[in-house]
Amino acid sequence: MSYKIAVVPGDNIGPEVMREGLKLLRTLEQLGHGSYQFTEFPWGAGYYLETGAPMPEDGPEILRGFDAIYFGAHGLPGKVHDSVASQRLLHRIRKSFDQYVNLRPLRLWPGVESPIKGKSEIDFVVVRENSEGEYSGAGGRLHAGTPEELALLTTVITRKGSERVMRFAFDLARSRGGKKRVTAATKSNALSHSMSLWDELFEEVARDYPDVETGKINIDAFTIHLITKPEWFDVIVATNMFGDILSDEGAAVAGGIGLAPGANLDPTRRHPSLFEPIHGSAPDIAGKGIANPIATILAGQMMLDWLGEKEAASLIGRAVESLLAEGRVRTPDLGGDASTAEVGDALCERIRKLALR
Repeated sequence: MSYKIAVVPGDNIGPEVMREGLKLLRTLEQLGHGSYQFTEFPWGAGYYLETGAPMPEDGPEILRGFDAIYFGAHGLPGKVHDSVASQRLLHRIRKSFDQYVNLRPLRLWPGVESPIKGKSEIDFVVVRENSEGEYSGAGGRLHAGTPEELALLTTVITRKGSERVMRFAFDLARSRGGKKRVTAATKSNALSHSMSLWDELFEEVARDYPDVETGKINIDAFTIHLITKPEWFDVIVATNMFGDILSDEGAAVAGGIGLAPGANLDPTRRHPSLFEPIHGSAPDIAGKGIANPIATILAGQMMLDWLGEKEAASLIGRAVESLLAEGRVRTPDLGGDASTAEVGDALCERIRKLALR
């Protein structure tokens, strides 16, 4: 199969880690696992400084004809407010293509140590509602610059938005096998209207999945349980902000945010989905060639799996597992001294060997 892939490398370390992700895809192409036509777009905070917008006005229309979007780290802290790259680039793409599922798998890989002592079996997925919730953008500011200045942001919880992401989470729990457990993050004891509706809908959807174990945990307690017993979780379903927080915390527990990929999915497949590392653009190490590319590479794996290139996706997963288990080629964030390119090269070499077996 041949695929048209839109590539948005981003800012700071974004192009550095994206270079390695593309390197693996080209290696897989050479081995006969798909054909990829990459079209690169220089959008992001740097593009904003040049043009006054992080992407062109017709950006979503430009992307509409692609099979998938491969997205790097973005943002220039200190030069461009984070909301510019987030709200006017990434969030705009998510909303334009109704990518209502933000899927973030978190795994403690062999050979990687969790900062939590005694943890070895961590493998869960955060299913984050991606279209509304706390990031809906509903609100505004009044009386700017006066003593009466007011900022208001409204959390939006709808039956449609909540139910569809919850059904995705339950279906995922069934397909993963194993624990078959879905845990919802809530805060209905304080957010009486929005989270009460979320809780009620979770209970309604759960009745259609009697074979799946369920539970609800208040977000404050959830952050504690994710540290003390991360191995207990299987599939977590959460609103936009809660899912964002829990997945970042989960990444830290599972060995580091440099290993954490994410997918922004339109499960109907009417629009292209977007695949990205969940980490930021790391300006402190940009240009040094030491950023960990594995999160971006694993995002590429998720993209291939979504496109139906299952064997290619499996080769990436097996190569990453082998590399991390051996522990010889690692970037500084994992205690090694390898460069970004050296990790990419080592993974390409492992893929070639695995493909010959």
